[in-house]
Amino acid sequence: MTSPASLEGPLDRAFAVLEFVAGQLKAVSAAEIAKTLDLPLPTAHRLIGNLEARGLLQRAAGTRRYVVGNKLVVLAGKTIGSAFRSARRHAVLQNVAAEIGEQCEIGIVRSNLVVYVDSVRVTAPQGLQFDPGNGAPLHCTSTGKIYMSLLPARAREKLVRALAMERHTERTIVDPDRLLAVLEETRGAGWARTNEEFVKGVVGCAVPIKAPDGTLLACLGVSVPVARVSFEELERFREPLLRAARLLSDTILQVDADFDGA
Repeated sequence: MTSPASLEGPLDRAFAVLEFVAGQLKAVSAAEIAKTLDLPLPTAHRLIGNLEARGLLQRAAGTRRYVVGNKLVVLAGKTIGSAFRSARRHAVLQNVAAEIGEQCEIGIVRSNLVVYVDSVRVTAPQGLQFDPGNGAPLHCTSTGKIYMSLLPARAREKLVRALAMERHTERTIVDPDRLLAVLEETRGAGWARTNEEFVKGVVGCAVPIKAPDGTLLACLGVSVPVARVSFEELERFREPLLRAARLLSDTILQVDADFDGA
């Protein structure tokens, strides 16, 4: 969190407000923002009003407390997606895809959907292909399971019970209690698997990519026809994916020289 002493200009203060609100697990009041950031209450109200008008903050339904706005959520998703499309990180994705011999993809969660921001295909297309820009539900994808498993317990249960869980195959988990149990197992295991839950005949798994402070940024996953790799055999992808995820995490804050000078 930005220290109060560093909030010298309006832009510094606005970013500090956004950082504080984004880091909370519940909606916060203007008074809480002002106190935490050591801002005069009128200044906090003015900053919040400007950010709310731009869609970067919004009021929690039926309250005078604030959460991140839809425009900020979209911007965050685009920013993470852009970061993972760098040449260095794409090379990591290419290397792990070549090592395991299957398509690998990087996915993020945006507006309760899994959105894929990069992928590498090493074999002829078979079964499900998660190409950049494609979206998929949370409840029947490995990336979605990881995202939900890492939420605090109350937030996780609230989200699961609010999701419209469509049945895509006979294996799709649509019972909230069963999904919550799977998410608890996923949280403990540190990775997720899906067993023909989104597309019949396709299994998959994913591992988290985290920032240095432990924040979940994205997930690295693989999808493969069950005729070639069984659900049980997905275990062999776990360590290569975890190694690649650590590399991606290590490079996420490094500056890339991906562009040629004009």
